[in-house]
Formats: sequence, C-alpha cells, structure tokens
Amino acid sequence: MELGTIQLFSGIAIVCGALVIIAFERVSPYNRGQAFFREGFWLDFWWYTLFQSFLLGLLISELIYWIDSVSGLSRYEVVSDWPIWGQLLFFLLTHDLYIYLFHKAQHHSKFLYRFHEAHHSVKDVDWVAGSRSHPIEILINQTIEFAPMVLLGAHPAVPVLKGAISGIWGMYIHSNINMNTGIMQYIINGPEMHRYHHAISDVKAFRKNFATKFAFWDWIFNTAYLPQHQKATEYGLGYS
Repeated sequence: MELGTIQLFSGIAIVCGALVIIAFERVSPYNRGQAFFREGFWLDFWWYTLFQSFLLGLLISELIYWIDSVSGLSRYEVVSDWPIWGQLLFFLLTHDLYIYLFHKAQHHSKFLYRFHEAHHSVKDVDWVAGSRSHPIEILINQTIEFAPMVLLGAHPAVPVLKGAISGIWGMYIHSNINMNTGIMQYIINGPEMHRYHHAISDVKAFRKNFATKFAFWDWIFNTAYLPQHQKATEYGLGYS
C-alpha cells in the first residue's frame, strides 16, 4: 500500500475513532450530565487539537530532519529490515515505557510539573481533553516519539500508523465512557483507570495511573489504582 493511501486511511481512522468515542460518551457516560460543549471545549478543540498540533507538528518534523542531517543516523537503517508490524510494535512499546517514566517524573518534580499542569487544568475530562498540553511538553514527547523512527530507518508508514494510534488512544483514555474491560485493564489502558489519574476527589488516586497505552507499566511498577465501587467525580488542578 502506498504511503499516501496509508496517510489517508490513518486520517479517516482518527475521525471515525473520534465519532465512535463521542457516540459512546452519549450512550454510556461515566459522569452523567457532563455537557458535550463543556467549559473549555472550544479552546481544547480549536487551539490545542487543531492549531497547536499543526504548528508543533511542522516544528518537530523540521527538528527531527535537522538532527538527522547533522548525525546521519538514518543511513544505518537499523530497523529497516524488520517487518512493518515489528517496527510498529517496537516503537509503541519503547515510547510507551518512556512516556510512563517521564509522566511519573513530571508528577514528582515541581519543575517538570509546571509543563504538565495545563493538561490537568481541564475540569471535565472527555474525548478532546487529552489534547490540552503545554507546547514544551508536546515538543519534548513527540520529538522523542518520532525521532527514533526516522533516525533508526523505520518504514515511512510507521510514523503515520503510530501517530494515528496515539491520536485515537489519547481520545479514548480521556473519554467520558463508562467502561469495564475486566482483565484487559491489566494489559491495555483505558478511561476506567486514566480518569482516576485526573481525579482530585480521591486522595488515593494521587500519583497513580501514569500509563498511556499499556496499563501493565502501572501494575509492574506498583502505581496502579482501580477501585471497584468508587467513581472519580471531580477533576482539575489539585494534587501534583
């Protein structure tokens, strides 16, 4: 499949993913009564999701290709002989571990948290809330996300596919959906755990649930919090 076709289908997948998540938020909401056009919705949608993401995407691309022009690392094509699915899985796992560790560090460092608190300032967590992030945080995380793919010689489709997965997953884990995935929540992360990470109504959720795509990082490193009979009800800036 040509790269242009993969890019097209990835874009369609993100839009369709958003529509499916929005539909489930209406049918089975976690916090009932939460307005669709809640406070800060348009800020998150226009500024963070579209405008800031577009500008930073251009900047990060230029930065990565500048790094490659200076270092010449991509010419070694370290992973180019791997199957595309193997490359994708490798970068999904390694970047997700990085995100877990960096995210945890942000909540344990007053300096780093200054660049993360914008993400926690949203008072109603939903499908678009995950895009609210400080530009420095995005610049760091997405450069570290995409630079290794370019520098290690990944297939051009891999960054496109990973970007689509990251986009959909970011909407999913922040969605206002009442989920119960059972044993899968020990492996794959979802809103049923991540909403507690944003909660300020439960002190036991303080500095818990840092994982993004793979929940097993939290279970392995003993930072998981998943109460059985208590809902997260209040979000926003509180505990770091």
